[in-house]
Amino acid sequence: MKFTELDLPSELMRGIEQVGFTDLTPVQEESIPLALQGRDVAAQAQTGTGKTAAFVIALFTRLQKNKPSSKKGPRALVLAPTRELVVQICADAQALGAHCPFKVQPIFGGVDYEKQRSALQSGVDIIVATPGRLIDYAKQNVFSLGHVESLVIDEADRMFDMGFIRDLRYILRKLPPFEKRQT
Repeated sequence: MKFTELDLPSELMRGIEQVGFTDLTPVQEESIPLALQGRDVAAQAQTGTGKTAAFVIALFTRLQKNKPSSKKGPRALVLAPTRELVVQICADAQALGAHCPFKVQPIFGGVDYEKQRSALQSGVDIIVATPGRLIDYAKQNVFSLGHVESLVIDEADRMFDMGFIRDLRYILRKLPPFEKRQT
């Protein structure tokens, strides 16, 4: 299957073409159509098979097609176990969404705390974060997770192995109920 066969926004297609994607990988072919239908998706595949692109493309399409009624907080949340993965997801999102109107903000420890705080306060569309720093800002009411339409938990198995289960439960309780968001 080719990306041109999917019903994707033109701004997103420009980014997909610029990064040189033409054919969907098997995991993308299985997951993207389901996600575009608004269904929750769980995927497992080897590193390098296009999982990140799959969820970024589905996420950007959803946000582009469902315009927000107001700007009250982030519309999407991507959780990852490490800062390196957060950085990689943001780089992929920036490349694929180069022509999309979304502000993607990485949040993780070990970098300027006030700079990240200020970015969150000024408003973002998508947060890509490690759980610890995200919870820190959430507990300070720097932003609200109450308007998140889409949630991605990348490398969930690794997050459990690393002991993030309590953090994930905390974050999930702050999000809209599962029937009001896509996961």
